[in-house]
Amino acid sequence: MSDTGEQPNLREAVPFLGVTDMQASARFYTEGLGFAMPLHWSPGGELRWCRVERDGVGLMLQQFHQRPAGRLGEGVTVCLMCADALALYHEFTARGVVCAEPFVGNGLWVVDLVDPDGYRLEFESPTDVPEETRYTDWANTS
Repeated sequence: MSDTGEQPNLREAVPFLGVTDMQASARFYTEGLGFAMPLHWSPGGELRWCRVERDGVGLMLQQFHQRPAGRLGEGVTVCLMCADALALYHEFTARGVVCAEPFVGNGLWVVDLVDPDGYRLEFESPTDVPEETRYTDWANTS
């Protein structure tokens, strides 16, 4: 609530990602990362836009009408705060999603991956494991 007792006006931020292959991106987010697709726009039966959601977190994807010049996703990172990033790491890799080795940064386990268009996604969860610890080093000592 605001200082005046009114309900807050802003409710969420939903990153809107332009994609080059809508079918591949939709599969990556739904089949690979376990997101649901509650909303979509499919003119003429062709998926052109969708909102994907998981645990109350949403992203929007839309096929480019005209692909912009340059590398897509360059400089864009979407950080998704979660309860257990390592559980997601195991879930994602079991589904064939390529993830970088998790590490601890800023008091968080970080699971880093890149979507089909080069957008970087970081799934992060709090930990008391020492900074810069790599998952394999931690797993071998636990």
